[in-house]
Formats: sequence, structure tokens, C-alpha cells
Amino acid sequence: MSSPARRRGRPALGAPRLTRAAIVTAALAQIDEHGISDVSMRSVAKHLGVDPKSLYNHVRDKEDLLDAIAEAILSSIVVHVPTGDLPGDLTAIAHAFRDAALAHPRAAELVLTRQVQSLAALRPTQSILDVLLGAGFAPVEAVHLLRSLLSTLVGTLLREVDAAPTFGVTDAAAIERRRTVLAGCGLPAVEAVAGDLARFDADAEFEYMIRLSIDAVSARLPRG
Repeated sequence: MSSPARRRGRPALGAPRLTRAAIVTAALAQIDEHGISDVSMRSVAKHLGVDPKSLYNHVRDKEDLLDAIAEAILSSIVVHVPTGDLPGDLTAIAHAFRDAALAHPRAAELVLTRQVQSLAALRPTQSILDVLLGAGFAPVEAVHLLRSLLSTLVGTLLREVDAAPTFGVTDAAAIERRRTVLAGCGLPAVEAVAGDLARFDADAEFEYMIRLSIDAVSARLPRG
């Protein structure tokens, strides 16, 4: 006896119930495999085996879906509990943010650029403010530092997930080709650092950014 035909817009018999979380998981899996540009309400519905219209019961549109994906990744950040060690605390927060973003490199752009209005989006903000206020910074100074730190962190991570980092590359043969081009560009300062400018080491760049940021914050610590 043949099984009954599945009603249009409904999951197959015995399939998990369609939820916002299931939709986000399916969309994130698609992004991991194909990138953000290939994701649509129709492609996600096909992945889940449902009619596209059924998705609109849980997400308003594609923009809402992308926001939900960003929120899911932000929610995965391990919230750091301040220890009173300013350099250690800021380093831990930066690495937690990087770990969450790079867990899904093709989706990292969503986390780093979208203005998500939710408690999940406030996780990095809460962590950094805890450290800065605990160190004795006045609220207005803490906010200035917060914005500067997040801008530096986001900029560094966007460069890391970009397929073609500015100047620097990672493949040995590509590094040498790039070094050769830079060394003969006719710009003295660029030629002087051609070897270093041609090379890109994501871990080294990230650690340098952290040290530089911590030095800047430490220099502004309230005295007494």
C-alpha cells in the first residue's frame, strides 16, 4: 500500500516540526556550503522539504532570516566573566568573538555587519563594558572605548574572512608573486616592506590587534 501524498506546505510524515530554529539551521547549513548569495526562502524550503510559503509563518522574509542567523551565531559566543585582569579579560573576549565568527566563515559577514536588534547582539557589548566599567572607566569613556574596540575587532575579522585580504596572501607561491610585484612598484616605502606586505598570517594579525588595542586601553586607565 502506497503512503499518502504529503500535503503541500507541510513536512513529510514523521519529519521534525517546522520551527524558526529549524529554518535557521537549514539556512546556515546552506551558507556553510554555498555562501550567503545562494540562500533564498525557496532554497531553504527545498532543503527542508516544505512549501516556501510555510516558512513565512516563522520568518518575515529573507532579511529576517539573515538577522536570525546572525543572532544564532552571536548567541553561541561564550560570555566571559571578568576576572579583574584587563589584558586577560579583553583577550578572552576577542578570542570568543573570533571563535564564534569563524565557526561559520561564510556567514561571518552577517555577524560582523548586520545591525541585529536583540539581546544576542548585546553579548560582546555586555562583556566589554563589564571589563571597562570594572576597571574604573567612566561610562562615557567606556562607551568610546567599546566602540573603538569593536570597530577594530570587526575590521580585523572582516579582513580575515575575506577571500583576498588587502595586499597579503597566504599561499607560498602567491606570496612570492605578490612580493615581486610590490618590490618593483616604484613606491619606495612599499618596496622596503614588500616581503612583509605580501604575506598574511591571520593568527599573527589577530594577536597584534589584541596587543595594540590593550595597550591603547591601558594607556587611558584612570589613575588612582
